[in-house]
Amino acid sequence: MTTVRTSPSIGIIGGGLLGLSLALRLRAVGYEVVVYERAPRGGGLAAPWSIGEFTWDKFYHVILMSDLNVRRLLDELSLTDALRWNTTRTGFFTDGRLHSMSDSMEFLRFPPLRLIDKFRLGGTIFYASKLSDWQALEGVAVTDWLRRLSGERTFEKMWLPLLRAKLGENYGNANAAFIWATISRMYAARRSGLKREMFGYVDGGYETIVGALERRLAADGVELRCDAAVTRVDTTGGKQRITLADGTRRTFDSVVVTAPATHIPELCPELGDPEKARLKAITYHGIVCASVLLKRPLANYYVTNITDAGMPFTAVIEMTALVDRERFGGNALVYLPRYLTQSDAFWEHDDATVERLFLDALAGMYPDFRREHVVAFQVARARQVMALPTLHYSTTLMPAMETSRPGLFIVNSAQIPDGTLNVNETIGLGERALPILRQHLERRR
Repeated sequence: MTTVRTSPSIGIIGGGLLGLSLALRLRAVGYEVVVYERAPRGGGLAAPWSIGEFTWDKFYHVILMSDLNVRRLLDELSLTDALRWNTTRTGFFTDGRLHSMSDSMEFLRFPPLRLIDKFRLGGTIFYASKLSDWQALEGVAVTDWLRRLSGERTFEKMWLPLLRAKLGENYGNANAAFIWATISRMYAARRSGLKREMFGYVDGGYETIVGALERRLAADGVELRCDAAVTRVDTTGGKQRITLADGTRRTFDSVVVTAPATHIPELCPELGDPEKARLKAITYHGIVCASVLLKRPLANYYVTNITDAGMPFTAVIEMTALVDRERFGGNALVYLPRYLTQSDAFWEHDDATVERLFLDALAGMYPDFRREHVVAFQVARARQVMALPTLHYSTTLMPAMETSRPGLFIVNSAQIPDGTLNVNETIGLGERALPILRQHLERRR
């Protein structure tokens, strides 16, 4: 009698770009794949939404020339021709004034810093760009490292506001590998862009990318189940069983969980106590981000970094300094992000309060701004955006991909200790997970 060998099956919990791109890779090597996503459609933090009459990304994203993982995926999805590149400018709002800092001459003229401060700041960036041993930086607090290299004045005037902009009040617990990763990514982007700030986007935003990825998965036989909240993963008969909120159950040879680490102990109750404790100890910070559609642009800087204290948002992202305004009927699209700790009282503000606070602050920054310029104002919130890279993070807290339960795997952004949270890093994480999953699944054949 001939034995029929079936392909191993794998369930992926989470239909963000990590889960979707990982499903694409697993299906390409012959596995049966089902993806479960609790939201109405895939994409996760890269999902689109409606802003007035237009559709764009719920949270702001940009593609750098050095983002090779994203660019390879776009090529695979036949989207390279939809990729648009533009040179952009950078602004700083400091001491109540808006300054341009888009090239070397503007940097040298930047009034808030003395000449010696500028040399130390430039030296810090150059030094960080040449480092490769990120593990050594994990044992150093980012505040100590930057103070030592740039000096106290430069730290207070420049680095501290920028750390708060990305990490909220969690900044004091972060290691120096975080700022190294940030500098390295941006330095690589400028090097790839011939020392100009070249940023890119796909025509149509991430709706185009996610849509193409979903269509490819469907054509390849991957099942994507949206509006499907998974409530439990347990073991039965040597396999992993997924239970949905509606009581539906399904078993797989293996399950991959891409959800935030702090959600996993409740989702996977059979994990060992040490694993659960490690997952629960990871600190996440989140974001409240407003999308504002305006009749006219603010200052045409892609990003305006804010160093003044007391502002309700931590940067101004003028997406239409990169994307053609015609995409939005001639209007300007602006994102106003605020990164928060889990305990920050700002989470309690309703949309109306956020709108009032943010528009009042815009009026203070831009003298020509008027409330009647606002076409649409929407607020997006995400509580678990990025795991905080604390001291010795990779050896003390970062979860292993392979758990104590045979066939149960964790692949999520908490496993990026040497990078910043962005789509390129997320896709790269899935690439690194693939050989580990294949090794396990091949034993199931």
